[in-house]
Amino acid sequence: MAQIREIPLAQIRRPLPRQTDPDKVRALMASIEAVGLQEPIEVLEVEGEYYGFSGCHRYEAFVRLGKERIPCRVRKAPRAVLRLHLA
Repeated sequence: MAQIREIPLAQIRRPLPRQTDPDKVRALMASIEAVGLQEPIEVLEVEGEYYGFSGCHRYEAFVRLGKERIPCRVRKAPRAVLRLHLA
């Protein structure tokens, strides 16, 4: 079962390049400043390291806002599951 934790942005690896829509990121920034993040991003925890594959717009909004931590739905997984995400 996944748990919600605040993870430092610097500890989340984003191994796959993603294109973000600048307008969507700006809108999320405004929303996050007004009401906070409504839906945590999802990360895999593999051997104590965090990997993010979704939530790229929310992640980018937090980076641009200068936030240090982001709420994450953390799911522990073995390295084999990580390899499937990277394939």
